[in-house]
Amino acid sequence: MTGVPASAAGGTGRTPAPGGKLGAAAVNQASLWNIANILTMVRLVLVPGFVALMLQDGGYDPAWRAWAWAAFAVAMITDIFDGHLARTYNLVTDFGKIADPIADKAIMGAALVCLSSLGDLPWWVTGVILFRELGITLMRFWVIRHGVIPASRGGKLKTLAQGTATGMYVLALTGPLATLRFWVMAVAVVLTVVTGLDYVRQAVVLRRQGLAAQRAERAAEAAVEGPGR
Repeated sequence: MTGVPASAAGGTGRTPAPGGKLGAAAVNQASLWNIANILTMVRLVLVPGFVALMLQDGGYDPAWRAWAWAAFAVAMITDIFDGHLARTYNLVTDFGKIADPIADKAIMGAALVCLSSLGDLPWWVTGVILFRELGITLMRFWVIRHGVIPASRGGKLKTLAQGTATGMYVLALTGPLATLRFWVMAVAVVLTVVTGLDYVRQAVVLRRQGLAAQRAERAAEAAVEGPGR
């Protein structure tokens, strides 16, 4: 005996069982069902439920709008916790990377479209927010081979402002609160545009740096290969 664990010596510490591939697949499948992914799935399931509650009885019943707000609030809360849990406890999965942004955009998009279709929110506000969110998501994929654009503090404030303003519009508010929600949404729109432009700037800089690094790498490789030819 060497006193070195089998895993450190290059083994697994146990004899491979028949059907090892099936066992590995089972482990990978089980890893999908972590708390972060479950919260993301809950948020996806809440989207059609929210729409049904929001449009119940023509979409103007205060009681049904209150239930819709509750579903929207739960979705926003799970959005805060699932990413934090995934990063803190190393629960990041390929499913989560894809499903989490989809769930975020789906619940916000559903709320904005419902509000605009009911005449509570101008369509141009919905268009600006959705165009920004979808555009930034596509842009992240465009530059992902050069690096990752991290979420900024302004982006987090934008998300908070959007969620707060949209939630206030979902509720059937009147009087001063109805006026307040207008200004909260105005702040959300400004943050949406400003942070969107900042992300575009970061993406352009990141892509230029990535392309410059690739050219420098190719030049270095050519310099090394040149003398040997």
